[in-house]
This record gives sequence, C-alpha cells and structure tokens, in this order.
Amino acid sequence: MSGTQEPLVEVDRLAAELDHVDPPTLLDVRWRLVGPPGRDDYLAGHLPGAVFIDLDTALCGPPGAGGRHPLPDPAALQVALRAAGVRAGHPVVVYDGGDGLAAARAWWTLRWSGHRPVRLLHGGYPAWVAAGRPVSTDAPAPTPGDVVVRPGDLPVLDAGQAAELAAADDAVLLDVRTAPRYRGEVEPIDPVAGHVPGAANLPAAEYVGPDGRFLAADALSARFAAAGVTGARAVGAYCGSGVTAAQAVLALHLAGRTDAALYVGSWSNWVADPARPVASGPTSDR
Repeated sequence: MSGTQEPLVEVDRLAAELDHVDPPTLLDVRWRLVGPPGRDDYLAGHLPGAVFIDLDTALCGPPGAGGRHPLPDPAALQVALRAAGVRAGHPVVVYDGGDGLAAARAWWTLRWSGHRPVRLLHGGYPAWVAAGRPVSTDAPAPTPGDVVVRPGDLPVLDAGQAAELAAADDAVLLDVRTAPRYRGEVEPIDPVAGHVPGAANLPAAEYVGPDGRFLAADALSARFAAAGVTGARAVGAYCGSGVTAAQAVLALHLAGRTDAALYVGSWSNWVADPARPVASGPTSDR
C-alpha cells in the first residue's frame, strides 16, 4: 500500500481491511473551526477501534505569529502519534466529520512527518454511517506505537517562499479561500483582508464537494489547469490557516502533482507581519 499512490480509501474497502488480523490504525480527527470540540462527536460514536486525536493540540503547534495552525513540534507530534498507536510503516486511516478538512490536514501532517502509508476515508464518518457500518462508543486503549517522526517528506513554504512562488512566471500560488475573502471584500477571522500579491484564486468548492468527496482525477487536473497549474510550473497552496490548503495539496496529489507545497502558516501568518504587502481585487496581480 502506498501513501503516495492511494491517498483515499472508500468505506467498503476499509471495512474489509478492518476484518484483517492486523488492521490499519484508525484516527478520528473530527474538528470544527468554531463550535463544540470534535471529541464530543467521537464520544457519541466512532468507527470501532478508532482513537481520537486533536487537530489543534496534537497535529498543529500553538497558534501565534506562525499562524493559527502552524507546524507541530516534531518531538511532541511523535509523542501524540505513538500514544494513538501509530506504528512505523503500518497503515493509518484518518477520518473526520465529512468535509475532509481535518482529515486532509492529518493526512498531510503524517506524510510530512515521514509516515507514508496513510489514507483518508473518503466521505468521512457520515459515509461510514450511511453505508450501515457499525459504530462504537468504546474508547480503546491502544498499544503505544513506535513511529519515528522525520519532518520534511512533503514540501513546505514559508512566507518568503510563498511570495517568490506567487511572483514567479514559472510557478503558481493557489489561494483556496472563498472568492470574497480572496478579493478582500470580507475577512471573518484574520485581522486583514486580501491576498498574497500574485496568488491565483481557486476556491476549495471547485474541486471538492461539501461532503468531502473529491472530483475524479481528470476533472481535478482540469480545474487546476484552469487556475494555472500546467506543465512543469511549480505549485503551492494556502488558505486561512493551512487546513483547507492541506486538502488542496491532497487534491493536487490525486491530480498527479505530488510535488505541491503547502504554505502552512497561510494568510494568518502572512498578515502577522504588517510589512508584508496585501493585494485585493478579483484577479491575480502578476
């Protein structure tokens, strides 16, 4: 099983794999930007054998100048993953409440950490329930894992590199926030509205549905090509805090662009420095 060639798993296949003697490790990463914590959802019902892991505190670092969801400390991430039962080289499946956002960031974080056999349950917990599969309220006590976190297996952009990518003729930086946020007409979360000068807007709703299901690979390629991801042009993605953009990186992998980079700090990091330029308006500023 390859974490690079097979990033998604459907319900029926996962159910079959869970019947094996040594099934994949299941991580429940349900999360909301605002509202009740995901752990409440987990306690109300989850895939049998799944362990809850918190996006904000385990898979990301503390919010600050680096953004609202910065990279985790590698040592702390290793402790969290081992506590969840993640074993070196053993398959992991992550799932969320259905929109695919937290699960994509979990997929990206495990891949970045050097753990390649990781997949996302396509459609998340709602797809599992809709298929009539069993759920549980028992919280397992996993045997501690032995995964070793070795950061750097997926490319990362800092603010300077994101600016360079956005300005380069042979590259494209995708802003995957909604069009009004990109244009600077509204900003519900961060203190400054607008976008990175030169970035191209491709809202996430154009390549993934509200149920967290991705378009087919050829349709994804067409969407990204229309946004400038063509030929050998380098590509990176950002959003508000690096969660939705991780989903964009996963979509780019599905479209064959496994070199796509994530600006983890995203807009929340960009506007933390008032010296960084801010653009507004409907089009890229190249």
